[in-house]
Amino acid sequence: MGEFIGRGRKARRCYGFDEIALVPGEVTLNPNEVDPSWTLSGRRYKVPIMASAMDGVVDVKFAAAFGKLGGLAVLNLEGIQTRYEHPEEILAKIVRPKGDGATEILQAVYREPIKERLIAKRISQIKAQKVPAAVSAIPQRAQMFGPIAQEAGADVFVVQSTVSTVRHVSSEYKSLDIARFCRGMKIPVIVGNCVTYQVALELMECGPSAILVGIGPGAACTTRGVLGLGVPQVTATVDCAAARDLYLKKSGRYVPIITDGGMRTGGDVCKAFACGSDAVMIGSPFARAKEAPGKGYHWGMATPHANLPRGTRIHVGVTGTLEEILYGPARTDDGTQNMMGALVTAMGSVGAKSLKEFQLTELIIAPSIQTEGKLLQRVQRVGMGK
Repeated sequence: MGEFIGRGRKARRCYGFDEIALVPGEVTLNPNEVDPSWTLSGRRYKVPIMASAMDGVVDVKFAAAFGKLGGLAVLNLEGIQTRYEHPEEILAKIVRPKGDGATEILQAVYREPIKERLIAKRISQIKAQKVPAAVSAIPQRAQMFGPIAQEAGADVFVVQSTVSTVRHVSSEYKSLDIARFCRGMKIPVIVGNCVTYQVALELMECGPSAILVGIGPGAACTTRGVLGLGVPQVTATVDCAAARDLYLKKSGRYVPIITDGGMRTGGDVCKAFACGSDAVMIGSPFARAKEAPGKGYHWGMATPHANLPRGTRIHVGVTGTLEEILYGPARTDDGTQNMMGALVTAMGSVGAKSLKEFQLTELIIAPSIQTEGKLLQRVQRVGMGK
């Protein structure tokens, strides 16, 4: 498998969203009659799109608004919201500096210790809005924060790191026993991130409710540049979906996979589902919402790392409301709004009544899909030429 890249060394060709396209079906359906919902541990969500646990995207108000629209927004338990009683003041400080000065500001404000009472407080504030509360922490803090979040009423706990494996080796600290953690939690646990078939399979065997797929594709992430790590999201999603299907055959238990990052438009979201994803997690498109706490700025969870930042603060602008980004009406011409409208229209176009049927869509390798016939759009920087 793969092709030679030099003497005695092969590499596998992998694909990203810009390199593939979906083939229309022989039967088409009315988009109003398809079902794009997904299920996590028996609970159905009508929006199969999760909002990333990033401080420029999700705070209490955003989580409430997103939940009322039918989705699930994840709050970062190691971010600004749990370090400061009044996070608005800190967020204003983060978005103020120009250029490279933002990383130093981020590193400074994230030195403030996390306060356990604020973990419980933020979750309670979300639950008071009568929406599901999902929260995230890295493996090293999951054992401590998991019970606190569960006691406070969280509905979903996400254990998230740049690279997640079951067999993490360290002589300096005790690694999280993922299987034991999943057994000990009474609420659904999502684990990530991974990009390969074998790791996805081993993570599923630990008992999580779902796994996250994606290393380094996010708009604000620089992991691929700093560390050289990553697998393009189309290949990563297809490989992890294959692991999910094998695990289902072996165990009888279905573990959804969630493609995390790298999706900028409704078309990218549609391609992720067609590649086998059960739900997707995105950040930068939601950072553009009027409700987002970053006020048009977006940065990754690893951006403030004290020694090796693997992210940057980017300006995405404010383009519309959260409802416009999810359901329209779209006020932009580039596919960054009305993502649910794009999804149901694509499902109808390939003849898929459900996301499970959509996962069977015929895919083609189409490197010209973004450029064919789009010269004027590129020259004028409109639509697909932005």
